[in-house]
Amino acid sequence: MASASPYASVAATRDVLERHGFSLKKSLGQNFLVSDAVVGKILRLAQVGLRDVVLEVGPGIGTLTHALLANAAAVVAIERDPSLPAVLADTLAGFWDRFALVEKDALAAGPDDVRQAAGAIGAGMPDKLVANLPYAVAATVVLDYFQAFPGLSSMTVMVQREVAERMTALPGGKNYGAYTVKLAMHAASAGSFSVGPGNFMPPPHVESTVLRLDRRDAGAPPEVVRGACVMAEAAFFARRKTLANSCKQYFASRGLDAGALPAIFEAAGADPRARGEVYAPEAYLALGRAYVERIPGT
Repeated sequence: MASASPYASVAATRDVLERHGFSLKKSLGQNFLVSDAVVGKILRLAQVGLRDVVLEVGPGIGTLTHALLANAAAVVAIERDPSLPAVLADTLAGFWDRFALVEKDALAAGPDDVRQAAGAIGAGMPDKLVANLPYAVAATVVLDYFQAFPGLSSMTVMVQREVAERMTALPGGKNYGAYTVKLAMHAASAGSFSVGPGNFMPPPHVESTVLRLDRRDAGAPPEVVRGACVMAEAAFFARRKTLANSCKQYFASRGLDAGALPAIFEAAGADPRARGEVYAPEAYLALGRAYVERIPGT
């Protein structure tokens, strides 16, 4: 069976790092993927095709990037470590006409940065995101990028197992929370697999999960989706309290009119004595719709 990436092994990764005098930076959470089998499974789960322009966050030395470039039209990567562009110039030398790099922190990069980089290689905006995400910012990147890049049809991401559990949790579970609800406004899980620490160099102290999220239409106007996200934050503001008490505390902390809450609950058909964790994302859309109708200026 052909290799998915020439750098997906301990020996090849060590060779690249030593050749460039590269030192791992703990502050950036750098753990390099060294399993070719895992790279292959990522490609299959992501269903990357020759017409796809892929967005990658945290390309590292180019292990996954190389595999993506062999299967996609182009790749735009975002990397904050200033010592890695020189490494990527080496490892991706054969693909430089189809690879563009945005040298920024992923949380500071935006559509304009990606559009400019993609345009420099004659590519359009990315339609898929595939990445071994830096774990410290993974949850934020996934939610923010679904909102900021409407052209992304899917994300296939490696994240810490606990983060994946939050992303895919069902109502009533311990991992179900405001983040779960907000992500569900934009995407739904389409498959996953586990990745152990031994697949990385150095091995992290956590278990990982590769998760594919497909974009979904919430079936509501943007302002209602924003309202649903506000109500989710309010419902889980004091997790162990009832919907009424948690929302009251949240509204007071934000200077919102808590007097409107009974009417919001009634319009949405929500029991104020229940806890926020029992309500599915669809229920939060109903709460969001009632919220924007009763709180002026939202």
